[in-house]
Amino acid sequence: MTVQDVRAFNRFYTGVIGALDYGRHLYAPYTLTETRVLYELAQAPHLDAAELRTGLDLDAGYLSRILNRFEDAGLIERGPSQSDPRRRRVRLTARGRETAALLDERARETVGALLDTVAPADRPRLAEAMRTIQDVLGAARTAGRTRSGEVVLRGPGPGDLGWIVQRNAALYAAEYGWNADYEALVARIVAGFAEDHDPRLERVWIAEQDRRPVGCVMCVRDGAPGTARLRLLLVEPEARGHGVGDRLVRAVIDFARGAGYRDLVLWTNDVLAGARRIYQRHGFTLVSEKPHHSFGKDLVGQDWRLPLQGADE
Repeated sequence: MTVQDVRAFNRFYTGVIGALDYGRHLYAPYTLTETRVLYELAQAPHLDAAELRTGLDLDAGYLSRILNRFEDAGLIERGPSQSDPRRRRVRLTARGRETAALLDERARETVGALLDTVAPADRPRLAEAMRTIQDVLGAARTAGRTRSGEVVLRGPGPGDLGWIVQRNAALYAAEYGWNADYEALVARIVAGFAEDHDPRLERVWIAEQDRRPVGCVMCVRDGAPGTARLRLLLVEPEARGHGVGDRLVRAVIDFARGAGYRDLVLWTNDVLAGARRIYQRHGFTLVSEKPHHSFGKDLVGQDWRLPLQGADE
């Protein structure tokens, strides 16, 4: 591949998008970056400004100017973060949610118009090509900007699935006193993924810091049609408090939405307070809970659900 190849593709694709948006003013009166910020805020009840900056890879000053404009327009409100008073929480107002919904509807109609020009038999090939571009260029960008101490998300390499089993067993035994029954459960989940998974619909993420795994999460198909399940979220103790869990959960949500799932569900236990706070921040709601005796302990299991609106984007 040459520079000219990339530039030719860029000219082609921007031409396609420009033709679709001709006379529609898709993002008006906002820039594309401002629209991305509104989209992220619409996906969770609230986010810290630092989480927005990291997730969108924006300069702090640039993001601050965008948020100031939004606040002046009555689209957002800001306050101290509940988890860290040193951070600023950002959330959409009712007007902000209406604006984000309008932009989302425009985007969905535009993408729908584009897909209408593609033969149904060609859509899986197009989707796979898009995922390949995202995976390859995303990995290249990450490698180019990784600094000492920075956490990056990547797919599993050799030995990583075994690491997921080992660290889940060790951490939950140390922190909650769970016995080997939990290790057996994790091993079955991981083995099932390794033996038979559809990469278009299921994925594993490893959070890596200084070439060492510090967290993980899985997205797998659930028994209910159109439903994905988040499983095995884990963050090493030394990596907690830096947004790693939020980034892992966000990766699952974005992937599940892009894969066309309508709902994302998960099962956890009430003793896992830190994980439950992450789920709540990203819009999951508690559906049901039931006492049970598992892993050598009396626990209260909880089912959580997140509707994935706009999953056809």
